[in-house]
Amino acid sequence: MATSAMKFTTDVRMLLDRDPFDQSAVADLLEALSRDPSRYSTLREAVAAMQTKHAQSMSPDIHLRLGVAQVLLGRYSLGIGHLEKAGEVGLAHYYRGLALECQQRFREAAQAFGAAAELGYLADKSQLHRAGALRRLGESDQARELLDKLKDRAQSIAEYHHQRGCLLVEEGLMAEAAEAFETALKLDKDHSGALFQLAYLNDLAGNDETARELYQRCVQKPPVPLGALINLGILYEDEEKYREAEQCFRRVLDIYPNHPRARLYLKDVRASKEMYYDEEAERRYDHLRQVLEIPVTDFELSVRSRNCLKKMGIRTLGDLTRITESQLLSSKNFGETSLTEIKAMMEAKSLRLGMAIENGEAGGFKVAVEPVDEPISPEERAKLAMPITELNLSVRARKCMNKLGITTVGELIAHTQDQLLECKNFGVTSLNEVRDKLSELGLKLKND
Repeated sequence: MATSAMKFTTDVRMLLDRDPFDQSAVADLLEALSRDPSRYSTLREAVAAMQTKHAQSMSPDIHLRLGVAQVLLGRYSLGIGHLEKAGEVGLAHYYRGLALECQQRFREAAQAFGAAAELGYLADKSQLHRAGALRRLGESDQARELLDKLKDRAQSIAEYHHQRGCLLVEEGLMAEAAEAFETALKLDKDHSGALFQLAYLNDLAGNDETARELYQRCVQKPPVPLGALINLGILYEDEEKYREAEQCFRRVLDIYPNHPRARLYLKDVRASKEMYYDEEAERRYDHLRQVLEIPVTDFELSVRSRNCLKKMGIRTLGDLTRITESQLLSSKNFGETSLTEIKAMMEAKSLRLGMAIENGEAGGFKVAVEPVDEPISPEERAKLAMPITELNLSVRARKCMNKLGITTVGELIAHTQDQLLECKNFGVTSLNEVRDKLSELGLKLKND
């Protein structure tokens, strides 16, 4: 069916599968995600399903879809890996440029945006992003020349005013720069670059509250400038909101594991947390911890629900916040009736399934984060980030990974053997297969 004849849908699965997967499809996907941020969780599941379905052989078109989706999810390295295999497609080069830009690989980003422009994908916008990458490389004269060439036809593009404002900042013309960023936001209220730059100007001027609000808007959805997370974390630290500051710095390290300032700031904020005590905040956190630690056996659940939760190793309400509906439904003998029962129990305590995942936990079960003072090596980090598809598992094992929402090796080793065996059609043979694959990498399942 032609795109023009399609009615808009907010189902991100349908949008990721749409043919053709082009500029229009991606625009609708972005619109759906902006309407409801919880759909990012659905997009993660759709990506996992697509990876499993095409594990044996991925066409350039599948790499394109997965690459764009991974960039939208903030998984820049995975996105780049797929987009490099998507062929000479303007959309692929453009989103690869965005991911490289977020990783501060500006020379490569400039080349990617240039390739996108040559292929006619959002040619003016691609050139504007290329100008930004050149500016970040210190080649401001070339960036200015590009903007001058685009001036007459780019007045309606938010990126033009953003890049123009950045050049004005370099010239020390802060008032004019602020006007340019505000113009960009009138054209696109969610433009992350303009939000960041305007926040930074307010930050310099001592307008902390305005700066914090702008930074918070800036980091809500990818692509997120690393500087916005760093500066927001510093503002939180100044306000003695150490937990929020720590979350910001950890998000930076998720994208750029060896970021020196983020590592330093994270050490500082962890030290400050140990020294500072906010009685009211601690009471709130203590209450939340107490609720999350309530055993599920305290509730009047059906025998089937209790047995399923026990087999899956789910003992507390906190465990349920780290698992999705689809993961529960993948368990043997667990159906819609049990799901409704569980959701009602959660709602009674102002909780919901999967809420911990939305706050930064992966794969339904929390993945341990190594202390910053004992960082893992780049080689080890690469192993944990490796897509499950690269393990070349059997069809049965791959289907289990999909049902559990496991997309990387790091997410896999956060599971126990019992959690894997609870998945339908996953038996001891599949378990041994997974263990053998992990052993080749020098890794083990949780508690092995």
